Amino acid sequence: MEAIDQVRLNFSEANLFYLNLSLGFIMFGVAINLRVEDFIRVIKNPKSAIAGILSQFLILPALTYLLILVIEPRPSFALGMMLVAACPGGNISNFMTAMARGNTALSVSLTAVSSTLAIFMTPINLTFWAGMYTPTASILTEVSLDFWQLLKTITTLLLIPIVAGMLLRKWKPALADKLHPFMHYGSIAIFATIVIMAFSANFDLFLQYIHLVIFLVLLHNATALTAGYQIAKLFGLDQQDRRSIAVETGIQNSGLGLILIFSFFQGLGGMAIVAAWWGIWHILSGLSLAYFWNRNAQLSPSAVVDSNG
Repeated sequence: MEAIDQVRLNFSEANLFYLNLSLGFIMFGVAINLRVEDFIRVIKNPKSAIAGILSQFLILPALTYLLILVIEPRPSFALGMMLVAACPGGNISNFMTAMARGNTALSVSLTAVSSTLAIFMTPINLTFWAGMYTPTASILTEVSLDFWQLLKTITTLLLIPIVAGMLLRKWKPALADKLHPFMHYGSIAIFATIVIMAFSANFDLFLQYIHLVIFLVLLHNATALTAGYQIAKLFGLDQQDRRSIAVETGIQNSGLGLILIFSFFQGLGGMAIVAAWWGIWHILSGLSLAYFWNRNAQLSPSAVVDSNG
């Protein structure tokens, strides 16, 4: 195997605890703006929700697998790509959807549903697709990945903060309203802290290999954004819904990915660099796309589609 496939990043148990705490804080911040009605809205308007869920949990992992077959990246990079694709939507997708003048209500509903489904779908997708590709399957064998332990960890990281946040919204709506702006806009800073924590003791290693993943992550992220938009178009959804699903598919919770990498893969270098750079890049690409759509909001749906190819 390549050197990067054998490198393990240094990360103490104390740092892992703070990493978990940070993600819990982020997910709690997402959940204090969620209501039971957000789940009910999915049931009442299933077409858009089904397109978004399929895009995130079926189409993106499958396209990631095909991309890996074509590019043949280093095994640890490939496994990092699979893990990112298996994660739910990122915590700033609602903000970016609003900026892009997409369907914010749909975005919020998809965040609620995808974060809940990820408890099961993330370990299923990761073990299935990684097991299908021989180089990544060998890594899974080496680390003896325990599906049920992975499921338990994701449940703790996602379900508990989501339930707590939604209960706060239900019982103390005024307090939730006060906390939401701080936690909403502070999520980028919190994620930056997660990345800094992850690489504070390994920055030289990050710089040594980052050039190998820049194009890889750019292509992977572009595939995710395009797939989300095209799936929504295939379902016959309007322009607002297309934007929402594109953002939800292209903005992945790579913070969750980093925690799983340090918890189950001993900080495997290639995986961690892919997840960390994805976390940085998807903010840049998502904001750029949202700004473009915001500036072109006056165009007709067909004109916007044409301008985006």
